[in-house]
Amino acid sequence: MRENPPVRTHLTRPLLTALVLTTPLLAACTESTDAGSTADGPRAITVTSGEDDCQLSASRAPAGTVRFDVTNTGSQVTEFYLLAEDGLRIVAEIENVGPQATRQLVTHVAPGRYRTACKPGMSGEGIRGDFTVSASDQERDVSADEQQLVDRALAGYQGYVEDQSAQLVEKTRDFVALYEGGDDDGARALYPVARTHWERIETVAESFGDLDPKMDLREADLEPGQEWTGWHRIEKDLWPDRAEGYTPLTPRQRTAYAQDLLANTEQLDTEIQGLTFTVDQIANGSRGLLEEVALGKVTGEEEYWSRTDLYDFQANVDGARVGFEGVEPIVAEKDPQLAESLTTRFAALQELLDAHRDGDGFVSYDDLAPEEVKALADAVNALSEPLSRLTAAVLA
Repeated sequence: MRENPPVRTHLTRPLLTALVLTTPLLAACTESTDAGSTADGPRAITVTSGEDDCQLSASRAPAGTVRFDVTNTGSQVTEFYLLAEDGLRIVAEIENVGPQATRQLVTHVAPGRYRTACKPGMSGEGIRGDFTVSASDQERDVSADEQQLVDRALAGYQGYVEDQSAQLVEKTRDFVALYEGGDDDGARALYPVARTHWERIETVAESFGDLDPKMDLREADLEPGQEWTGWHRIEKDLWPDRAEGYTPLTPRQRTAYAQDLLANTEQLDTEIQGLTFTVDQIANGSRGLLEEVALGKVTGEEEYWSRTDLYDFQANVDGARVGFEGVEPIVAEKDPQLAESLTTRFAALQELLDAHRDGDGFVSYDDLAPEEVKALADAVNALSEPLSRLTAAVLA
């Protein structure tokens, strides 16, 4: 990794936005699944997210596969969440719903009480409401062969997430020791490597209440009065060149931020060890990781100070691919054309990423020419369309 690579072409944010948002990823990625009504309530629910309201066509549904059709009638990008009863744990989510766009969230829900939330502007606690899932006798039948594939996918993905979390703890401890000890060169070299393990399981980490913003919030996303902690706070201290009039953190401040990051990382690992998954969570997580690429990594906005976005890009793609490959045997039985398309497009995106490697890592984001960023954005969007259909195929 080169600490201060020459800037070949720096893209402005408006151009980056145009490269990504003029493609179908945010406006037209939809899933298709049969979802009618039952005596227990509808399986297809319309969600209208406005500037200051979040309206659902029904506040209850039967257990099993449920589809939320989320339409954004506001002027800001919005998100929709299905939360556990405590309002903290994310059961399912759909992010980055652009103004006047409609996107679908397909998920499998168990009986119980839940909370829903729309987040205009993608910030704050959102506009919340109660949601109830009742018992249903219309669960889909799963053959013994399919159940075997499901069990294998669940075990494999759980093992993968737990392993990445454990490696994240180990690398974070090493990073903290370097940073607290004043070895800035060593900390800069380890920073993107350690974060790889976070980015591979980013959508899982986001499901644990406020741990994600404590660990991964960017300065640009801070709300008034919100304390900034986590990786990116330390990133700015290690790469202050782009910050005008920056005052470096004192040794005491370094220790405080570093130990806070480590404590939250260890807490995340503890939470993950007791986590179980469903196949729709794996599929939705795969889609969510690719959205993370489109909205932060391919635009160069995630690692604003270090310019190490391509490490994050690769890690998000790794996690999305592992999720898909876990459920691929199920999809191959139900929709072999979709399985083949996803395999081909993951490979095409990986080929483009490999062209930007620098030894064991990647070149600085600032080394990318505009046409190279556009090629990556086009490949992400080409993959996003079939990936948006993955959950529906798994639950068919």
